[in-house]
Amino acid sequence: MELQGNGFLLRAWQQGDEVSLQHHADNAKVAAFLRDRFPHPYTLDDALFWINTVKEQQPLTSFAIIVNGEACGGIGIEPFNDESRITAEIGYWLSEQHWGKGIMTEALKLVTTYAFEHFALIRIEADVYDKNTASMRVLEKAGYMKEAVLRRSIIKNGEVMDKHMYAIFKED
Repeated sequence: MELQGNGFLLRAWQQGDEVSLQHHADNAKVAAFLRDRFPHPYTLDDALFWINTVKEQQPLTSFAIIVNGEACGGIGIEPFNDESRITAEIGYWLSEQHWGKGIMTEALKLVTTYAFEHFALIRIEADVYDKNTASMRVLEKAGYMKEAVLRRSIIKNGEVMDKHMYAIFKED
């Protein structure tokens, strides 16, 4: 499964992506707004672990963002279960050198469409840390709407912050 964007490709993570993944992910500015499970510093062992974890995914939920042959970002959905099985969370990151080029907005639109077509979802949501205004703009450009601000609900690098919840719904 591949999704073609304007100047980039979304595809499954594969062996051979480790070096470029480590290079692009090892950036404090990238890690600053991601869950703690995204390590910083990001080592080659972290890259190997990630690729070995997701390379055989069925169905595909985690995509590598490929620009000029390099894995320089990631985007994926995490479907919920039980009574929330109609909902998934979407998350993403991109190498700093590719920020501001519209890649993430388009990738978000592509994966959102993919998720609604391949999973029994009605809702996709994204949580954004308070100071990540660039990610908020990406979500809004991709059609997501802010639903809530969960005040003082997270801690990242010792700082307590608000979390903004965005969502988009499958059109009937």
